[in-house]
Amino acid sequence: MNAFRSKPLKYPWPPLLYGLAILAALVLERIASLPVPQFQSTVAWITGASLTIAAIWLNVWAIKTLLESRAPAMRRRSARHLVTRGPFRYTRNPIYLGYTLMTASFGLLTGNPWFLVTAIIAATITTSVAIKREEIVLLSRFGCDFESYCKHTRRWI
Repeated sequence: MNAFRSKPLKYPWPPLLYGLAILAALVLERIASLPVPQFQSTVAWITGASLTIAAIWLNVWAIKTLLESRAPAMRRRSARHLVTRGPFRYTRNPIYLGYTLMTASFGLLTGNPWFLVTAIIAATITTSVAIKREEIVLLSRFGCDFESYCKHTRRWI
């Protein structure tokens, strides 16, 4: 087995990326405010609050599933077994999906469309920087089991 492929990420890039996405949305709103269609602010706020609750619930459920499965919640440690239950039945990256939903929900809560833009950018960068590397590590560790899991479970949703 290639030693490079068996090592997980040394730094948790996705939380940093989403933190930068939130910061960028705030800065961009001050520099170049986008026109927002006048859509009932109460509806947008309720939708944003619902997405925030869903994102928090998804992250808690995913971390709880990892802890119950005795799998590392931080990707800096190597997984000993493949977790395919809980939210991992529906998405291979429920925590990153939660981060994306949370970032997008801030846009609805605040009326700042830059949050939606930066959420998409953060998800795209997370896919290339973290997820693809994690998938290589999992494929090298779990082989056919991981390939089968990938065939039945989407990367995002």
